[in-house]
Amino acid sequence: MKRLIMTVVALMCATTLFAQIDIATSFAEGKTQAKAGNYTEAIALFQEVIDASWDIDAPDSNQLTAIAGSKKFIVTCYNKLGIAAYNAKNYEEAIANFTEAANLAELYEDVAAMNKNRTYVGQMYQAQGADAFNNEDYATAIEVFSKGFAADPRNTDMALNLAESYFKSDMYHEGMRICTRIVALNPDKYADAIAQAQAKMDMYTNNEVAKLQMANDYDGIIAMAEQLDDAAMAAKITMQAYYGKKDFNKMIELSVAALEAQTTDEGRSDIYYLLGVAYNEKEQFEQAIEAMKNVTAGNNVANAQAVIAALTPAE
Repeated sequence: MKRLIMTVVALMCATTLFAQIDIATSFAEGKTQAKAGNYTEAIALFQEVIDASWDIDAPDSNQLTAIAGSKKFIVTCYNKLGIAAYNAKNYEEAIANFTEAANLAELYEDVAAMNKNRTYVGQMYQAQGADAFNNEDYATAIEVFSKGFAADPRNTDMALNLAESYFKSDMYHEGMRICTRIVALNPDKYADAIAQAQAKMDMYTNNEVAKLQMANDYDGIIAMAEQLDDAAMAAKITMQAYYGKKDFNKMIELSVAALEAQTTDEGRSDIYYLLGVAYNEKEQFEQAIEAMKNVTAGNNVANAQAVIAALTPAE
């Protein structure tokens, strides 16, 4: 019995030594293959090290080096395969490799590599969808750009193209949701994209409102506003709709919340102008003048001043 136990212990020691030598050898060979540009072969060797590591309860320093190095280099190898596929314009293969690189980087807690490869994924989808977008095949562009936006929502060029594809496909609310997410980005870093997104929101919202106004569907405008993520714009559209319905009391009622929803001087001035219009229609001229005095920015400044002059009694 004693001899058997000793044999088992010796076997265990031999297995541990074998694992150590196997990991070190595989890692070294993986680096050699990677350096030679044989990334598929290198990946297989690095994965062999990673798989073997699960069976080691207490890896020594050499094993830890091999394991950590394999986790780092396998991400790099998938990235290199992605670049090669991109250069060959094989976007599907490039996306698959960059995605795998990003997923492995996330698994191994390498945030920088994860973000870099997700950025590459977004760029691949952007390149893949460009032909469809330029050919006005917006259904295909939406399908491709949506995947890229999910991978990298900070690729604002692609996000703007996705929003435009939605708008051109009469998918107003979907386009607005993308623009709203762009507008919520850091203004110090994405000022130009935010301005473009806001311009799209204003233009396509005006188009939607105009369609409904032509049909005298003011309730439709109100319903449309209720679905918007942009509270400031929704409040303004709603007040405009109630003006169309000649419900001036409702405009006055909504004005406090509408003002609170605004984030710019132009937005607040627009609401004050609508409030002044409502008071004027109700022939509450003093209140109309006070509201118009708060119109200090935007496109209604001159109109507000004209109203104030017209309503102010001559001395």
